[in-house]
Amino acid sequence: MFEKLANIFRVPDLRKRVLFTLAMLAVYRLGSHIPTPGINTDQLQKAFEQQSGGLLGFYDLFSGGNLRRLTIFALGIMPYITASIILQLLTVVWEPLARLQKEGDLGRRKITQWTRYLTLILSVLQSMGIAFTLQAQKFVVNPGPSFILMTIITLTTGSIFIMWLGEQITERGVGNGMSLLIFAGIVVGLPKAVVDLSQKARSSAWGSFTVPALLILVAIMVLVVAFIVFMERSERRIPVQYAKRVVGRRIMGGQSTHLPLRVNSGGVMPVIFASSLLSIPQMLTLSNAFKPGGTLNRYFGGTMEQLKWGEPLYTLLYAVGIIFFAYFYVSIVFNPSDVADNMRKYGGFIPGIRPGHRTRDYINDVLTRVTLVGGLYLILISLIPEWMIAGIHLDHIPWIGPRVFSGLPTWVLHGLNVNFYFGGTSLLIVVGVAMDTVNQIESQLVMRHYEGFTSRSGRVRGRRLWG
Repeated sequence: MFEKLANIFRVPDLRKRVLFTLAMLAVYRLGSHIPTPGINTDQLQKAFEQQSGGLLGFYDLFSGGNLRRLTIFALGIMPYITASIILQLLTVVWEPLARLQKEGDLGRRKITQWTRYLTLILSVLQSMGIAFTLQAQKFVVNPGPSFILMTIITLTTGSIFIMWLGEQITERGVGNGMSLLIFAGIVVGLPKAVVDLSQKARSSAWGSFTVPALLILVAIMVLVVAFIVFMERSERRIPVQYAKRVVGRRIMGGQSTHLPLRVNSGGVMPVIFASSLLSIPQMLTLSNAFKPGGTLNRYFGGTMEQLKWGEPLYTLLYAVGIIFFAYFYVSIVFNPSDVADNMRKYGGFIPGIRPGHRTRDYINDVLTRVTLVGGLYLILISLIPEWMIAGIHLDHIPWIGPRVFSGLPTWVLHGLNVNFYFGGTSLLIVVGVAMDTVNQIESQLVMRHYEGFTSRSGRVRGRRLWG
C-alpha cells in the first residue's frame, strides 16, 4: 500500500495536483479560524448547543464549524449549491436555458457564469438575513448599520472566495472541488464526535444501556459504510451487441459490450438539494416574521413547527424530495434518446430490442427502476441513522400522534442524543467523495502505466451488478 501511495508522488503532474488540492484545503481551514468582527461568540455558542440537532446543526456540518463560530466562511458552500439547484430547475422549465445547456462546453461555461452571479446575489441576501437575525437575537457587541454592512461584506466575500477555491480545485487539483470542501468541513468534526462518544461512555450517559448502545452505534456505522460502498459501486449492465461492418478492406464491429447504468447516478446531490429546499421554511422560523404573537405565527406557526428537523412532516417531504431530485438529476446527466441514437449510428443494438425508439423506451424503463432503487437507498442512508440519533417525533403528529405513539420508548421518539456528525448524510458524503477522489487518482496512475490501489493492476475492481 505504501508503494502504491508513493506512486502518486512519482508522477510530476499528479503530484502537483495532489499538493495543490491539499494547499487549497489548508487555505480553507485557515480561513475557518478568522472570526467575523463584532459577534458575542459565547452567546452564539449557547444557541448552537441548544439547536445542534436541527437546521443550525445541518448548516454547521456543511460549513465545517464556521457557522457556529461565525467566521468569514460562515456561509460555506450552501449559496453556490442553492444557485446550482435554481439554474438546474430552470433548465427544465425555461427553454432558452435548456438550449444553452445543449450547446456543449460554451453553453456550460455560460451557465457557470450565471451560477456565479446568482451565488453572489444569494450570498448578499443570506448574509443580510444573518446580520439582522444576530442583531435581533442580541448576539452583537455594537449593533447598528455599520455592523450590518460589515457583516454583509465579510460573509459575501468569504462565500465567493470559497466558490473560487472549489473551482480551482476542480480545474487544477484532484476531485470535485465543491464536494471536497464539504468533505473537509465534515471530517474536521469527526474527532470531536469521537470525544463526545468517549465522554458518554465514561459518564454512563444512558445508564446500564450505555455500553450496548455504543456497540450498536459503532456496528451500525460500519454496516452503513459497507452498504454505501456496495451501492455506490453497483450498476445495472444492459448488454449491447455491435454488428459487423465492412469498412474498406477491414471488418469492423461484431463485439459484445454493455451499457452501465449506475444505481446512484446522482451521488449525494439529491440529499443536498432536498435538504436545501426544506431549510427555507426553517430559516423563516428563525426570523422575526414568525415571532410569538405575530400574524404569520398565528396562522402558519403550527405548519412551521411540523416542518422542523425531525418532525414527521419534515421526514415525509425529505423522502419525497430525495426521490424527486434523484430522477431530476438523472434526467440531466443521462439522455436515453442520445444513447439510442448513438448506438444505432454505430451499428449497436440490445439483443431482443429493435433499434430506435424501442431501444430508447427500454433504456428509459430500466433507468426508471434503477433510479427508484437509488432513491430508496439514499432515503435509507439519510434517515435511518438520523432516527437512531435524534429519533422521529411520531407523538407530535396532530390528533393521532399523542394517542397512538406516546407509549413508544424514549430512544425511538427522541433518539440517543449522539453527536450530529455521525448522521447518515455525513457518512454518505464522506464515503462517496473519498471513493470518487480515489478513483480519479487511480485513473491518473493507470493512464501513466502505474499500478492502482486495488489488487488488479491497471484496473479498478469491477462494479457489482444489480439485478
